[in-house]
Amino acid sequence: MSIPPSPARRALLRGGAALALAAWAPWLHAAPRRDITVLTAYPDAVVSRVEAAFERAFPHYRLRMVWRMPHDAGPYLLEPGQHGVDVYWSASPNTYARLKAAGALQALNVDFTGLPARLGGSPLRDADGYYTASETAGYGFVLNPTRLAALNLAAPSDWPELAAPAYAGQLLLPNPMEVGFAPVLVDIPLQSYGWDTGWALWSAIAANGDFIGRGGGFVSEEIVSGRKAIGLSIDFFVVSAIANGAPLRFVYPRQGGINPGHIAITASSPNPAGARDFVRFVLSADGQALLTHPDIRKLPVRPASYARLPAGHANPFAVADSGGYRYDNGVGQARAALVAAAFGQACVRPHARLAALWRALRAGDPAQWSKVWPLLVSAPLTEAEASQPALQQLFANRRDNADSEQQARAHEARWAKQVDARLDQAARLLGVSA
Repeated sequence: MSIPPSPARRALLRGGAALALAAWAPWLHAAPRRDITVLTAYPDAVVSRVEAAFERAFPHYRLRMVWRMPHDAGPYLLEPGQHGVDVYWSASPNTYARLKAAGALQALNVDFTGLPARLGGSPLRDADGYYTASETAGYGFVLNPTRLAALNLAAPSDWPELAAPAYAGQLLLPNPMEVGFAPVLVDIPLQSYGWDTGWALWSAIAANGDFIGRGGGFVSEEIVSGRKAIGLSIDFFVVSAIANGAPLRFVYPRQGGINPGHIAITASSPNPAGARDFVRFVLSADGQALLTHPDIRKLPVRPASYARLPAGHANPFAVADSGGYRYDNGVGQARAALVAAAFGQACVRPHARLAALWRALRAGDPAQWSKVWPLLVSAPLTEAEASQPALQQLFANRRDNADSEQQARAHEARWAKQVDARLDQAARLLGVSA
């Protein structure tokens, strides 16, 4: 028969149990997991793999992902407290520059060993170390190999080849006035080959193709259909289609351009130590290796990562080392809206006339080239004009300011008048009614 414990003994037992539980607490209860809040626009295919790998490497952290597109992310991170966000991780260079200027970021203070500051002509990180590229997307050519073979056309490897008469009618070009990634495509030849040569290339390339705008679907969808053999695009739209079985190829031209995705730590980060651990992981060899997964297919910013990849895999750093990738995305971003508007007046608006005049020139008397060719390829404005900050800002702000819009339209009208006068003169010389 057991004897019930006395009140004093019960108190002693309770105290002993409490002491025992206190001694075992570190083993019975895992250390609290510190949240790291990451604001991003990356799709789940990217985020889920990085999240799983990071939490395996750092089990005492838990990532909390918040999705915002770039146009919403900037205002969101400029609100008081920055909504508790620790890390901003997305592909929007202009947003990072604005956040830094507003004091919304803090210095990364991580080791950049093995991470170049530039890829060809383009910077990969902020000069003061407030943000850095974590991956990059590239621009180039999406090809339908079956259609090219049927037409007995070689796969182009760089921009000048697209100007050849053999490709007439086989190119699909995104309209830079309507398609967000397209202004970079326009500016790559302008920077890589020089302003005047670049405009000449674009005149012939535009005459060889057709434009697709907002609501026209993806370039990759049109190329896989076989309606065109070659399209111009940013890579992630195409590699996604290829990963899902589309019989396409993507070619990175020697003179390519990049659109880096960046990473930064917010000024108000509640967990700056965890934020730095996440940044270090994303930039590490293991984090960069995740980018080449077939479901992601981003270009790493750590050159050593390419040694792990199969022979023939695109390596923009190797191409840049041999003189490729002259494009400077900082220059391109500043004048993107201005260049797109000028291109619209020179190549998109008069596209049917331009194509007809190129056909007539190619089919006509070679002696006419010296007179007609300059009329078809002249730039609508000089590079010096395109480099004026005030004019760049005018076009960048036109959608948000009625006065800027009115002035931008006046510039466009002047360019259109000049272009039309030259095309009229070319038509007279060629004896055609285009």
